[in-house]
Amino acid sequence: MNTASQPIGVFDSGIGGLTVAHALAKRLPNEQLIYFGDTAHLPYGDKSADAIRYFCLKIGKFLLEQNCKCIVIACNSAAATAGQVMREFFGNSVPIIDVIEPLVQHVAAQARYRKVGVIATKATIGSGVYERRLRELRPQSLDIAALATPLLVPMIEEGFFKNNISRTIIDAYLANETLQGIDALLLACTHYPLIHKEIAAFYDNKIDVLDSNTVAAEAVAAALTRLGLLSTERAAPHRFLVSDYTDSFDYTARLFYPNEKFHLELHNIWEERLS
Repeated sequence: MNTASQPIGVFDSGIGGLTVAHALAKRLPNEQLIYFGDTAHLPYGDKSADAIRYFCLKIGKFLLEQNCKCIVIACNSAAATAGQVMREFFGNSVPIIDVIEPLVQHVAAQARYRKVGVIATKATIGSGVYERRLRELRPQSLDIAALATPLLVPMIEEGFFKNNISRTIIDAYLANETLQGIDALLLACTHYPLIHKEIAAFYDNKIDVLDSNTVAAEAVAAALTRLGLLSTERAAPHRFLVSDYTDSFDYTARLFYPNEKFHLELHNIWEERLS
């Protein structure tokens, strides 16, 4: 039986999911978060589907062992590839919430959009999950232009954003003819909000640039409310865990949580096989 005092588990391949965790912390200030960054295997977007599913199942098992009452898949590649199998393995124990469905629902509800662009990793674009779900919800009135942008995650993980290097790479991707004539651009990777301003600047702020962080946080709040699992008292401090230490993760996490008593925990969960 889960209780309101238990933490929320959040995971991603690296620092990108911190954008989701930050939104969760703002939306649900009484909740404790346990964030796991699988920095030993980043980026997920270039991994095989079988590898991503294995990583996600192992992390899900680990977060349940940390007594989490809910698991948030704060990674589009993981959600697209392993979301269903995680629900099959763990859905009877805790709610599993990903970052894809809340954003898809939000976009489909915007009748003014006639063509939307989607940029993401190779794994997310290859899965076709955004095109499939949007066409199910808006079968005749919405065009979807999807483009894989594989250099963006390693660029961000290495700290190359808000500089000439990042602008050159971003501009090269966004100038692709696939994305011409869009009304909105979906940042279908949780790393990409870290370059949101640079992307918006490319379009002179004339189109909507959307990410999943706020809508995902609302989805988590709704699920916990429905299950009676919202914490009403200030929880224990957040915990930040990684499978391999990186300076960029430590630096970025401190930017998001400057007032936290911050300690980065190293947990190599790959030493034991999934059972």
